[in-house]
This record gives sequence, structure tokens and C-alpha cells, in this order.
Amino acid sequence: MAPHTRRRTIAEDDYDIANGGDLEKAVSYDSSDSESYTSSPYSSRDGYDSREVMLSRQQPYSNRSPTRHSLVRHQPRASNLRSYRIPHRTMRWLCIALMSTIVIFILSLWRMSALSTKHLQQAMLNRPAPPAPWDFFPFLDRYYGGIRTLSAKQSNDPEYPVDGGAVDANRTYAEKIKDVPLSKMVDPYPSYQTADYQSKYGIVHECFLDEEEQVKVPRVHAYTGVTEGFPEAAMGSYEVLGLEDGVCYDRYGKLGPYGYGYSLKKGGIGAGLDGEKQGADAVFKESGQIDYRKVKWGKMQKRCVEKNKDRFDSVSGARGESFRAMPGARSENSTRSQDSTSNSKPLSETKHKVPRAAVLIRTWRDFKYTTDAIMYLRGMIAELSLLSGGEYTVHFLIHVKDDNRPIWSDEGIYNQTLKEALPAEFEGMGTLWSERQMGLIYGGLQESFYRNLPVHGVYRSAHLPLQWFAHNHPEYEFYWNWEMDVRYTGQWYKLFSSLSKFAEQQPRKGLWERNGRFYVPSVHGSWDDFKHMSRVQSEMPPPQANNKWANAGPPDAESPPDGTEQSVWGPLAPADTVPLDTDPIPPTSYEKDKYEWGVGESADLITLNPMFDPTRTTWLLAEDVTGYNLSEGMPPRRAAIVTASRLSRRLLETMHHETALSRHTMFSEMWPATVSLHHGLKAVYAPHPMFIDRAWPTAYLAKVMNGGLNGAAGGARTSVFGELEHNLRGVTWYYNSGFPSNFWKRWLGYRVDGGGGEQAELDGEGRMCVPGVLLHPVKEIALVVEEPDKKVEVPEGQ
Repeated sequence: MAPHTRRRTIAEDDYDIANGGDLEKAVSYDSSDSESYTSSPYSSRDGYDSREVMLSRQQPYSNRSPTRHSLVRHQPRASNLRSYRIPHRTMRWLCIALMSTIVIFILSLWRMSALSTKHLQQAMLNRPAPPAPWDFFPFLDRYYGGIRTLSAKQSNDPEYPVDGGAVDANRTYAEKIKDVPLSKMVDPYPSYQTADYQSKYGIVHECFLDEEEQVKVPRVHAYTGVTEGFPEAAMGSYEVLGLEDGVCYDRYGKLGPYGYGYSLKKGGIGAGLDGEKQGADAVFKESGQIDYRKVKWGKMQKRCVEKNKDRFDSVSGARGESFRAMPGARSENSTRSQDSTSNSKPLSETKHKVPRAAVLIRTWRDFKYTTDAIMYLRGMIAELSLLSGGEYTVHFLIHVKDDNRPIWSDEGIYNQTLKEALPAEFEGMGTLWSERQMGLIYGGLQESFYRNLPVHGVYRSAHLPLQWFAHNHPEYEFYWNWEMDVRYTGQWYKLFSSLSKFAEQQPRKGLWERNGRFYVPSVHGSWDDFKHMSRVQSEMPPPQANNKWANAGPPDAESPPDGTEQSVWGPLAPADTVPLDTDPIPPTSYEKDKYEWGVGESADLITLNPMFDPTRTTWLLAEDVTGYNLSEGMPPRRAAIVTASRLSRRLLETMHHETALSRHTMFSEMWPATVSLHHGLKAVYAPHPMFIDRAWPTAYLAKVMNGGLNGAAGGARTSVFGELEHNLRGVTWYYNSGFPSNFWKRWLGYRVDGGGGEQAELDGEGRMCVPGVLLHPVKEIALVVEEPDKKVEVPEGQ
């Protein structure tokens, strides 16, 4: 038996392997050795003594021979050597990074959720408003009826309004006729040649377009009747104003006298040469085709006034502007006025003097005068000034936007700027003004920069140059504040005289209540019915349930808590307004008056939209009030959107006094009406015919337009003036309406939104023929005009 050999311990094997023993030798053993290995559970005991040391002294591996135990024990240990244990410090940083990533991810999710919610809320606020109810009303088509369907007004079956408010889409109209009737000359002027007129007002001398007095002023032509199905006015009335609604005007009858329809070579504008022209030549039979290249309107207008100076007030005269003239110098206007006064007849020779009126066209230095604008101006000068014997004078108020241009320090620069600002045919008919000039004249106004705009700027204070002009030109009794984007399809003198006569006949009792409401004839009935309704609504308002917005907004002493309105009788002024000697005093009490006070009195203010109460409305400019004591609330106010209006010299002098001395002013569309209210002056809203582009149910129309306090247009958040003004975008007279431009273009024969055009007129009913319609705004009208050798089409808006 072989001697007992000591077995190596596991610890010794591990130690050798760990210290670089030859593993390859250790594993190269004979497989027969496995036979001596026992699998007995006690074998480990036999080979391992617990009393032996665990670690022996290190010996070189080469002196040791591997045993089965060492080989078998070594294999799993070598596997453990290949797995690396990450240090605790590294593990801590990894955990921190992981937790930070999770936290950042959670915060990012929260932030994205918050941003998404914010964007959603913003989108909800900025999303397009739902379509307005009027968007679903059908368009009216018979505005564009042709001249070949003319019929008498009495036999016309208008497309609108109709009972129930629904337009019959299957409705048919008369077949077109073959021949167009002859047009007739329009003559709305007084009978100047009669003995009765001459004994009362004096002789009217005819005015001409040339100095040799050979070229007569042409007349506008119109047709008797209306086109089949032409709608009635939605608001306002021809009958109430004394205007004719049984005649209609086509583009040749209205514009032909001013150059439309014939060539540039003959002095025309070179437009309207082609297309449907049946019967158009009749307008040229009396006056012919006038060569406007030779006409100087400024000179002809002055000659006309000079020839008829005896008809006008002998004490009239223009003041010189003191800041433009040295002491002792006299302006051209004042010199001419004094000469005219010395040559006029004594007042006793003429019993009645005709009041003169200035028509002030608001424009600016860089304004582009299109052929359409030039015809518009020619028509106003001819119909208002020359054919009336100088009763009206057309003048341009020209805004010089460059405040650094030295027009006030150099007369040559002033004259050169004035010459460049107007077409040559209107030379000498303008007056320059600038915002810096207004700041000098009306210094001391409190500067609030309301809506980031200066108080002397044209937007907030367009009335300042008008006041200054009236102060320097007292020869005029009335001043028409007019704009370049207004058009009228009828005769200008007839319109202006009708508006003036209507305003003169209005009694003062209930006047402010009527002024604050739209007149819808199909709902309100006759004018007398409307007067009665306005008084009832003011003095006996509907139940509070129908006036839920009456008390919304800041308190106002003008509107008592019970909803009744204070009847305006005489001046209604705040405490810091100083009464003037010119303020009228009521002759009797409101209750005793029998609708007599004011009848026959010329109006100080005539507006073409209602004068509404801006209190509690959403109108953005309601609080543009300067210089007043606001500690007890806003002063009583009235406003009329669109500044086109007629103002008296008394009103403009009162406005001048308030601004220059009391340092008071308000927004342009609020100032004239408010000054009239404060000083008891006569202000009248003239309900001129206003048409609408869609078939509104008439009851709904009246409710929307007069949706304010007690059935008025203002005084509550439900007023149409403010956030609800979109309801006025389809009418023929409002500052941002789109209907007037389309109406005018179609009337001129152009294709608009897929309708109308030259070929449609030739193949259909012919060109449009409409009664007198006042349109505003009319912009970007470019006519198809000829050039010397060819005809070119000028794109619209160029």
C-alpha cells in the first residue's frame, strides 16, 4: 500500500492559481485519475482537516502538481473572477442620475401639459367667432337689375322687404324690353328766373366753365322709373327727406357730363367707351362733350361767386391768419372780401340773403387722385357751386403729414406744396394744415395719448382744422365736412338741399330721442309713428327684463336707475362747461311745448348716422374725453359714426371756444354732437335711405340696430356701435362696410364676385340704373381707361 500522501487543501489550490500557477499543466491530467476519486459524501472529510491552516506559505506553482481536488475546486472560482463588482460610490452616482432623469421627465411632462393647456385656452380665445346670424340671410340680387326692365315706381314689386322676411328664390321678373327710354335732365334748383324768386333773393347770374362764357355747365340726366324688383331702403326714407325715388341714374347720365364715355383726345377721361351704351348719347346732346383739359375749376368758382355777390351777406369776409402775416399785412382773401363788400348793394335792396356754405373736402398732400375721384370732384363743384350761382363753395382741407416741412416759415414752400397737392384743374382751391400747427393754435390740451395717439392728431381731433378754418372764414354760414371716399349716384344739390330742409323743419321736442334711433319704415311705420314711438320708449321704458344691460358699466347721472331717460330740453352741460351768450334758451317748458320750438330753425349739426349715447356701450372711443373734470363721472355725450356732416358757424365757433379757452375736446365723431348737447344747439340725424345687401327679417333688423337702452341705438352693451358693429358691414353707409365699394363697381359696369361685367350687361338686362344712393366708403376704384394709342386695363387698387 502506498504510503499516505498528504492532500492539498482548497485554500492552497486557490492561492496557487491566484498567484499565477500554470493552469494548462494543472488541467493536463490523465483521465484515469478520475477512478480514484470517490463520490462518497465522506470523502471531503477524509481529505480535509479543520485544524490545518487555511492559508499556507506561498510556494512556487512549479513545485506543485495539480490534484483532482484542486482541479475540480478551481473551475467555478475562475468564473467568479470574471464578474466585476461595481463600487458603492459609482452605484450611488448612477442611482442619483437615474432618479434625476425620472424627476426631469416628470417635470417635462407637467410642463408640456401646462403649455398644452395654455395653448388650448389661447386657441379657444382666438378661434374665429361663429358666423353671425346675418351670414345665413340670402343676398339681394335686384340691386343689379338692368335698364331694360324699367317700370313705374308705383307698379314695382320690390324684392325687399317682403312679408315674413323670406325672399322667394324662384321669383321671376318681367322680360327685358328692347328699347331704352330717353333720359331727362335733372333740375332740382329753385326757379331762379321767376319774378317771385328774384324779388326775394335777387338775380342769379349763370356761371360757365370758361372765361369767355361759351361753355355751359352740363346737367345730370336720369330715367323715369326704377328697374324691376329694385329693393326698398332698409333704413331711412326718400319720402321723409323729400327725395325722389321714382327716378334712377345710370353711369352715363351721372358721370357723362364730367368726362365719362368719351375719349381722352376730346377732353374726356377715356373710360366707358365700350360695353352696353344704349341711350347713353342723349346726355351729350345739350352740352356736348366738354374738353376738361381746359377747365380751371378754382377760377370758375371764384368768378361765379363774384357775379352773384349781391345775393349773399354783405358783411361776410375772410380773416387773415395772424401767424402767417406780419402786422399791417392783409391776406388776399380779406382784400378781395373788402372789395366785394364795398361794391355790394345795400341790404334794403334785397330782402333775403342766401346763406353760403363751404364744402370742405378732407384730403392729404400725397393723396392719389384717380379718374374716378376726379369725376366725383367735378360733379360736386358743378352741381353744388356753379349751377347754384355760388351758393356753395368747394374747398380742400389738405393735411401735410410731414411736420418738418417748413410751410409756415416760407411762403414759397407753402405755395409750392399747395400746388403739388392738387391736380392742375383744382389749383387754388386748397388750404394746408398740419398737426404741429394745431398744437400751436390749440395749445394747453391735456395729452393723454389715448390709444397711443396724440390729442392733436388727425385721428382723434379731425375737427381742429375745421374749427380753425371756420374761425378764419366767417363768410360761410354752414360747413359740410366731407370725405374723398364718399359717392352719390344722384344729384348733389338735391341731396344737400333736402337734408337741410328736413333738418330745418324738425321740432326740438323729442329731437334727441329721435336722433338716437335708426328709422326702419317697414317696422316703425310713418315718420309721425316713429316720433311717437321714440317718446313712448323714452318716457315709459319696457320692463327691466328687456333692459338687463341698462345698469351695466359705470354709474351715469344721465340715466336714472328706473330706466327712464331724461328728456333733453335746452342745454345739458356738465358743471365745468361755461354757458355762452349764443346758447339758446327754451321759450317754454317741455310739457307745454306743442312741437313748435325749433320748427323753421336751421340745424347747427346734421349727421347721417344716429347720434347715440356711448355710455355703457362697447365702443372703443367712448372715453376719449380731454380736459373735463371726471371726478363725478363722464360728462353727457353723444356720438355719430362717420364724420361727414354739416356744421353751422355757431357750432364751430362754440367748439373753437371750448377747445382754445376751456381746453376741452373729445374724439372726432363725438365732439360736434356733444358740444351741441352741452350748449343746447339744434342737432338733427337725417334718416337718408340706407340699403342692405342681404334679406334681413325686418323685425330682427330693427331690434339689432336699435338694440340699446329703451329701444335706442346706444346706452347699453347691446348697442350696435361697438362689438356688434359687424351687423353694419352690409349697409351702404358705415365706415368699414364692404357693400358700398361693390355696389359702386357694379354700377360702373365691372365684374364683382363673379357677377356683372360688360358681357353680362350686353347679354342680359343692360346696365344698372339706381335711385340716389349715398355710399361710404368707396375705395380702390380704378377704371378701364384708354391710352393715346391703345386701351389698357388698370388693375383695381393700383
